[in-house]
Amino acid sequence: MVLLATDIKDKVLGAVKTQLLERREEIIAANARDLAAWQGDDQAMYDRLVVNDKKVDLMVKAVEDIIADSDPVGSVIYTHTHPNGLKIENRTAPFGSVMIIYESRPDVTIEAAMVAFKSNNKILLKGGKEAIYSNRILVDCWHQALAQNNLSTEWVHLLELRRDETQAFLKNPDRPLDLIVPRGGEGLISFVKNHAKCPVLISGRGNNFLYVHDDASWETTMSVVVNAKTDKISACNALDKVLINKNLPQLGQRLDHLIEKLKEANVDILIDHSVSDALKSQEQGGQDLSSEWSEEYLAMKIAIGLVDDQEAAVALINQHSGGHSAAIMTESNKEARGFMDSVDAAAVYHNASTRFTDGGQFGLGAELAISTDKLHHRGPLGLHQLVTNKWYVFGNGQIR
Repeated sequence: MVLLATDIKDKVLGAVKTQLLERREEIIAANARDLAAWQGDDQAMYDRLVVNDKKVDLMVKAVEDIIADSDPVGSVIYTHTHPNGLKIENRTAPFGSVMIIYESRPDVTIEAAMVAFKSNNKILLKGGKEAIYSNRILVDCWHQALAQNNLSTEWVHLLELRRDETQAFLKNPDRPLDLIVPRGGEGLISFVKNHAKCPVLISGRGNNFLYVHDDASWETTMSVVVNAKTDKISACNALDKVLINKNLPQLGQRLDHLIEKLKEANVDILIDHSVSDALKSQEQGGQDLSSEWSEEYLAMKIAIGLVDDQEAAVALINQHSGGHSAAIMTESNKEARGFMDSVDAAAVYHNASTRFTDGGQFGLGAELAISTDKLHHRGPLGLHQLVTNKWYVFGNGQIR
């Protein structure tokens, strides 16, 4: 594989930025065609489909951040000098060709491609049919930028395949393919895992939990819960479940307060029987939530339950969450560390909203996806994570 010089990659990215700025109205008009053709009833997917001035600005900012970041290829991870004089280095290296399969989200067409390109990977983009007009023009922005710098448009390729054609491609790709990243719901992820013949990095579901310890600041807790639930319901880092320690002081009064605030924010609330028993107002009946704990909502909906202690909260989270993000509200650093060490999630929080699990928010500039896998990477998959490694061994005739 040809390794491109950093300055060439940054020139291409600069040209992509120019394309986005100069073709802003054209991009938004193409997106309007996708929105006009929309026939689904999934509000979260529709929200992700929209491209407006703000979304274009975010794409431009992401390109700027990637240009400003260092080149992830060729960094020395480890060095060793053998007793016989061999110089051994482990360095970062590109995968080669990466495929991302995603639904809605036209901004992924820009962000995933730029993360892949600066890490010296070719990328195959398999977007959903609901965003076809948006994706076509955004890929054309890439092709114009590549052509202006005398590079092949094969660095960024849009696949327009039906479901059966995608299945056939996964089983027998007609070009080199080193890694596949499915970014979407459980149905899409299962489809890719069942048919792909190369490694698959799972960008899994959210279903994020927040545990309220009995010493938590209630004012801080309220602010974090409302933000994590309502800031962007279509995001995989949105909050779905709240578990409250049954020994929380003024439990009934505070539960009433939480429910009142969530209702004011137009959140549909599901409460466990144990919560209902503790309420002061007794206005809302509880139910058996055993079938709800594993559900990701991507909607203005939240489930609230009580737990005996932190150990019970961790057990429930590890059994039912998507392994994406989890938070604890507590004034105790010791309790927070115990929770964060024990919860099986890609990102764990102490007294903060789960909405920060994002490549840009984590200082990565942009992300290809958020991995809930443990190999080769976990969490936001940014520029410096979309590389593998290679061993370089320098000798002068050594034999073993």
